[in-house]
Amino acid sequence: MGKQPVKMRAVVYALSPFQQKIMSGLWKDLPSKITHKVSENWISATLLLAPLVGTYSYVQNFKEKEKLEHRY
Repeated sequence: MGKQPVKMRAVVYALSPFQQKIMSGLWKDLPSKITHKVSENWISATLLLAPLVGTYSYVQNFKEKEKLEHRY
């Protein structure tokens, strides 16, 4: 005879609202993880942050000069 179809059951995963320890591994030892990532990628971090800090300080200086220029 032929094959008979079998009903498939779906697996449903759920977290209890009273016990959600699934995120604990993410926050565990966070400062050392951040320092490790920064020490690995310090060149990229510098190349990202240097233009941002430079632009921000230039804009603040320009705004302050313009404010003082229109003071009197």
